Amino acid sequence: MCGISGYLNFSEQPAKVETLERMIQKLNHRGPDNCQTYINKNFCLGHTRLSIIDLSDNGNQPMESLCTNYVVSFNGEIYNFKDLRMELKKLGYRFQSTSDTEVLLNSYIEWGKKSLTKFNGMFTFVIWDKKKRELFVARDRYGIKPLYYYIDKERIIFASEIKSILESKFFKSSLDKEGLIEYMTFQNFFTDKTLFSNIKTFKPGCYYTIKNNSLFKETQYWDFDFCEKNNLKKNEIIVQTEKLLDNAIKNQLVSDTPINSYLSGGIDSGYIATKAKTYLSNLCTFTIGFDLSSANGIELYYDERKKAERMSYLLGTEHYEMIVKSGDMQKCLTHFTYHLEEPRVGQSYPNYYAAKLASKFGKVVLSGIGGDEIFGGYPWRYFYTNKNLEFDQFVDNYFTKWQRLLPQKDLKLLFEPIKNDYKNFCAKEIFKKVLIKKQKKILTPTDCINLSMYFESKTFLPGLLIVEDKLSMSHSLETRVPFLDNKLVDFVLKIPSKMNLNKKFTNKIQENSLSQKKILRSRGGKLILREVFKKQLNDKVLQNDKQGFSSPDASWFRGESLKYVKNVVENDYKKYKDLINVNFLKKKVLEHLSGKNNYRLFIWSILYINEFLKCYFKRLASK
Repeated sequence: MCGISGYLNFSEQPAKVETLERMIQKLNHRGPDNCQTYINKNFCLGHTRLSIIDLSDNGNQPMESLCTNYVVSFNGEIYNFKDLRMELKKLGYRFQSTSDTEVLLNSYIEWGKKSLTKFNGMFTFVIWDKKKRELFVARDRYGIKPLYYYIDKERIIFASEIKSILESKFFKSSLDKEGLIEYMTFQNFFTDKTLFSNIKTFKPGCYYTIKNNSLFKETQYWDFDFCEKNNLKKNEIIVQTEKLLDNAIKNQLVSDTPINSYLSGGIDSGYIATKAKTYLSNLCTFTIGFDLSSANGIELYYDERKKAERMSYLLGTEHYEMIVKSGDMQKCLTHFTYHLEEPRVGQSYPNYYAAKLASKFGKVVLSGIGGDEIFGGYPWRYFYTNKNLEFDQFVDNYFTKWQRLLPQKDLKLLFEPIKNDYKNFCAKEIFKKVLIKKQKKILTPTDCINLSMYFESKTFLPGLLIVEDKLSMSHSLETRVPFLDNKLVDFVLKIPSKMNLNKKFTNKIQENSLSQKKILRSRGGKLILREVFKKQLNDKVLQNDKQGFSSPDASWFRGESLKYVKNVVENDYKKYKDLINVNFLKKKVLEHLSGKNNYRLFIWSILYINEFLKCYFKRLASK
């Protein structure tokens, strides 16, 4: 895995190596094995490398084509690069390395933008065409690898992480207050915004051509389509799913360094580890457990170490565990926030510790991310109705029930001091815009389910992937996600929803509530995948209910972490009275601490935002 950084001056003003070197140094954790720069007049490109395929210097980047007209910086893996290499050789291309980077570059030279449909992998890449003086940027279908940019009349600046763009010092960033409200509405970003004004994300499944600020063109080349076009019988679907999933795992084992796997105790990571072990003689597996001594209610079931240990025993893996305790959140929060930059879904610090553990044993780890999204793993979030609906009716109903943090009326009170700064913000319109490309005049009950699954794949999944990338790369670790193999995804999206979902578990949307949280421990989704898993590892202990990877924070916030939470709310936030209604904040937090409501996700977000402001925007503190 790697780090990309660079900029293009739209004038003829030469790029400065000092600026580029300063920017790329901020990405050393993403690629500690090599760092190189490239400058061509008004364009510059930097790259930090985590060597995984072709460990020699021949694989270093930025990489120049043999014809010297093209230069590439690529972050990711192209798993079918050997097949593409053979195809290109037949067309007369020569290679100086055994890397997938050179295959990607030559593929672009031969097929241009059409090469994107040939790549099966995870990627963000930037290609500079010296003759055309044109920049080509692309991200993979799902957004596994991130890339950010800032653009004005003078230049475009881009990097794998925001901190690198800030280090250019070409502009002074400020807190994007609409972005803050967007995050506090969805605990995620549904647009291309970040918490930094004028810094945006290049979108997944899109490519961009850039010459100057007036020639910045965005094109979408792929999108999710839950279309229910598969007419195969259930047994045939199970067999084909198993075949495609096995091929996906096998293909993602290509590496010149050891590969290991997360093992949570669930069926997603469990199946990946099961198949990986059949191809790898040595496989290390990793599990994060939780100290539940002060937990209560549903949180008593959050520790899955016993299930993971059982699975490791059956597979014969070399297994390692780490126990996260209540105080571990605040211990890592400063480093965590610096690397994550923008908060996303859930209280994700356990992922930080998982990556820290895995990084001690290698550079590559397999993860089960993506299984829930494509196989229907969130039945309580999907909107189901027994009648046909108009599109706007569906949006109204779905938006009302879909909620992560606080209701809109509470958010208005919480951020009352900055109400004029986000007066044009409309949560429902942002929500609707995600779905608009799949709009139909009349939606059947099945359409409603599929549109809900589309929504989760377009919003929740990219959030998970951002978190996974940032936190793994903070430890110089590459995460691979076999469930997001192109051929597998294309097949699964066509499976009728009734084969994957038990509809009685739908419409339980509110995840903040402990009573509703029980729905997380259901077997309402991923029915096809459960059948595939059962064929491989039929063990009663492992026939698990669906359970999210979450720490028992609701209990910890009322117990061991109580003093920390109160200190942040009562002392730290008084510095931000120009940003937030501190009295209202105290009221909401008190409702959680007293047991009146469960605001665990909200409190986590508040803790993160406080640390974020201290890390990146100290000047916002009121004097």
